[in-house]
Amino acid sequence: MWTDPDDAPELTDEFFERAALMEGDRVLRPAQGTLTKRGRPKLENPKRQITLRLDSDLIDRLRESGPGWQSRINEILRKAV
Repeated sequence: MWTDPDDAPELTDEFFERAALMEGDRVLRPAQGTLTKRGRPKLENPKRQITLRLDSDLIDRLRESGPGWQSRINEILRKAV
């Protein structure tokens, strides 16, 4: 259905302040009032990555227990401390 362009709403300063700013497909500034946070919520006590050397036979045995073996190492260490 055709709409007369003269019937379009006036583009005010507020309209442009709230609009998303884009460069091609990349969003430089999301539109105001939209959900901008993505991904998982931040943890109160996030895990940190470290480097730790363990015996090969120990790692092999833990990996044999299936997915989640690194989390199980964390549980084992927590109990030991």
